[in-house]
Amino acid sequence: MTDHATDLPSPPALPAKELALKALGVPRGPHYFFYRHSAWVRAAHWLNALCLAVMLMSGLAIFNAHPALYLGNGSDFEHPILSLTAQQNNDGSVTGYTWIGEHFFNTTGILGASREDGQWMARGFPSWATLPGPQWLAMGRQWHFAFAWILVLNGLLFFAYGLWSGHFRRDLTPTRKDIADLPHEIAQHARLHFPHGEAARHYNALQKLAYASVIFGLGPLVVLTGLTMSPTMDAAFPILPWIFGGRQTARTIHFVCAFSFLAFFLVHIAMVVLSGSWNNIRSMITGWYAIGKEPGHG
Repeated sequence: MTDHATDLPSPPALPAKELALKALGVPRGPHYFFYRHSAWVRAAHWLNALCLAVMLMSGLAIFNAHPALYLGNGSDFEHPILSLTAQQNNDGSVTGYTWIGEHFFNTTGILGASREDGQWMARGFPSWATLPGPQWLAMGRQWHFAFAWILVLNGLLFFAYGLWSGHFRRDLTPTRKDIADLPHEIAQHARLHFPHGEAARHYNALQKLAYASVIFGLGPLVVLTGLTMSPTMDAAFPILPWIFGGRQTARTIHFVCAFSFLAFFLVHIAMVVLSGSWNNIRSMITGWYAIGKEPGHG
């Protein structure tokens, strides 16, 4: 008896060119390009990316000089809310620990203790994650402050451009429809279903909320907490430590903000890859984004 299922023709394989275009995020079939990002937005985006990368890594180098976080105005060495420590064992090996309150975890090789030139060293964050070097506190501070002011200046210029051009109002302000569609957008993203056709011309509710939170919330917060850690700024503006409940609390919030930026970056990169790597990257380099034409639309 013949199995008729085996007689069915196999679906035609996609040509190599179509496979490549699909991987790059260019729509199959008819499509057109539209100008998605202005030169100002693209320049600010890449400069922010550079500044945040250098600031995160130089900030970790600064943090390694005293890898612990506290609340309040002073350092309560007996009760840090987070600390990265290392212990020398009897056999000469080193074990790294991450303490969160009274609880600790063995994080050898990642946090607390890591290898450098084949030797185990007590270090909060590993040397590959720090700039400008594994143990160069003074230069780390200079790098951090220099790029911080570049970030602030770039942010102020971008903020002025966003207000003047209407970019914030037009592209980042959530509408009532966006808020109503938010549960649907979350479900669609969880299934890795992304907007296509004309819907891809505009930011969806999740994108608007994410970008607005970073621009108007996380960005100003990381700058203000950074300023609060400066004794000079505290003397000039004593309201800063009062707002954040002390310099050490500001330092802790600053640390959380830094890793919130890192989390945003990782999610951002994942979404760029999953929704069409080259199409998204090209739009942030040249400004032009490819939109697939839907049936009945041109």
